[in-house]
Parts: sequence; C-alpha cells; structure tokens
Amino acid sequence: MDAVGYFVEQWAHERPELDVSPMATIGRLSRMAAVVQTKLDAVFAEHDLQSWEFDVLASLRRSGEPYSLTAGELDRTMMITSGTTTHRITRLEARGFVERVRDEDDRRVVHVRLTDEGRRVCDVVQDAHMANERAILDLLGPADLERLRSGLEALAEALGDVPPAHPRR
Repeated sequence: MDAVGYFVEQWAHERPELDVSPMATIGRLSRMAAVVQTKLDAVFAEHDLQSWEFDVLASLRRSGEPYSLTAGELDRTMMITSGTTTHRITRLEARGFVERVRDEDDRRVVHVRLTDEGRRVCDVVQDAHMANERAILDLLGPADLERLRSGLEALAEALGDVPPAHPRR
C-alpha cells in the first residue's frame, strides 16, 4: 500500500459517510508530483542549477534560434508572474546564462536571449534530465506507462490545458 492508500483508509475509518475516493487519484497526483520533483531537483543540483533556472533556459532553448523570448512570452510559457520572471532573468543574467537585448524596431520591447554559455549548460543538463526522467518512468511497464500517459493527457484536455500562444519564430 502506498501513502495515499493509507490516508484513504484512515479517512474511510474516521468518516465512513464521506466519499474520499477522489483523494485516491488527486492525492496521488499531488504526492507523485512532489516525489518526482525531488528526483528531478537532485539532477539539477548536480549541475549547480535549480529547477526554475532550468525551466527558463529550456524555454529559451526550445524556442529555436535565436533562442530569444520577451519576458511576457516567458511568463506565458512557464505560467508565472511578470515579477517572478524579472527576478529569474536577473539571476540568470548574473550567472551569464542569458542577456537582455532591446528590440531593434521597438526599443520598449526587451528580449531575453540565451547566451552561448546558457545554451551549453542547458544542453548538458537536458541530456541528464532526460536520462533521469527515463529512469523514473522505466519503473513502470510499457502498458502501465501508456495508460498513465493517456490518462494524464485526457485529464489535461478535460481541464482545458492548452499550449501557450506561440511566440514568433
């Protein structure tokens, strides 16, 4: 029995009139998100990064050349506030991983661009990150993994999760 199964049993004993069956799914989603994040953070720490730093670098890297997004585009990609984005950009800029570049056509617009060092670090960490995620998922058999992927995709769709607006290329 896993931890959530134990909690569900406790609630069934204490509140038999209450249907706690949603906890069996939602509780596991929340708990597994935390457990998986701990495993992901360990690999980022091996590369002297925090997960949020990798998220910014990866967002820029996957945007394609010139590996540049505005702060607003980063906000939408990572689902964070503009104040948080500004703080993160400043920290990554101090590490030499990104740089701010004014738009040539509209000087009010500032692009955040991955530096060569930021790209190098992102690529190295991305390789380690994918190996880590693969190792986590390899704990499941192919059929269980496909059911999990399919179920999560269906839930995301039902909840209205959509990709962020596509930034210009």
